[in-house]
Amino acid sequence: MIAIFRILLASVTLAATPAFADQAVQVGGGWALLNKPASARASVILIPGGDGVLGVRPDGSFSSLKGNQLVRTRKAYVGHGIATLTIDRGVSAAAAVAYMRKIASPVYVVGTSRGTLRVPEALSAKPNGIVLTAGFLNEVRGQIGSAGALPRTLVVHHKQDGCKYTPPSAVEPFKAWGGAKVTVAWFDGGRDSGNPCQAGGYHGFAGQDGRVVSTIAGFAR
Repeated sequence: MIAIFRILLASVTLAATPAFADQAVQVGGGWALLNKPASARASVILIPGGDGVLGVRPDGSFSSLKGNQLVRTRKAYVGHGIATLTIDRGVSAAAAVAYMRKIASPVYVVGTSRGTLRVPEALSAKPNGIVLTAGFLNEVRGQIGSAGALPRTLVVHHKQDGCKYTPPSAVEPFKAWGGAKVTVAWFDGGRDSGNPCQAGGYHGFAGQDGRVVSTIAGFAR
C-alpha cells in the first residue's frame, strides 16, 4: 500500500511540474539558448556539431540540429544543478564563457564532433575546463598548439565511432599529449544507424544520452 501511494505521489508531482522553455539570449554577436535551474552549481556551454547553425529565434524556438547529441540533451543538465548555454554558430565561444560566469561558476565548454573545432577559441576567456565528445582530436590539438595552454579536459569517445574524422585511435595520442590534464571516458554499445558521422549512431552516442549527461555533469561539478 505504501509503495502504491509513493508511485501515485510521484505521478502527481511529475504532472504538476511545469515544462520549461528555452530562453533565447544574445551573446557575443549571436543568439543562444539558456536553460538554468533555480540555483545553479556550475555552467556548461554546449557547442553542437555539423555546421553549427541552430537558427535560434528571439522567442526561444530554433530550426536546426535538434537531434544533435548536445542539443537534444541540453535541458537534462538542469536536473544535475547545471546551467547550459547552447550556442548558435554566430556566437563567440569566449564571450559565452564570460556570460555564463555571471550565471554560475565553474564554467566548462563542451563541444561535440565538428563543434569541438570551436572549443579552442574559448580558451582566451579561461574556462575552468573543456569537454570534447566524439571530437576532432588531432585538429583540436593542432589548434591549441602547446599542452601548456590546455585546461582541465575530459574526452568522451565511443569505441565503435565509425566517423572517419573522429577515429578512436586519435584518443590515446591526445591523452599522451595532454598528460595529467586529460581524462578519458570511453563508451561502448548503444544504437548505431544511418550516416556514421551523424547523431543517430555510435558517433552521436545514440541510446546513451543519460550516461553522457551524467559523465559531463560529474566532471563539471
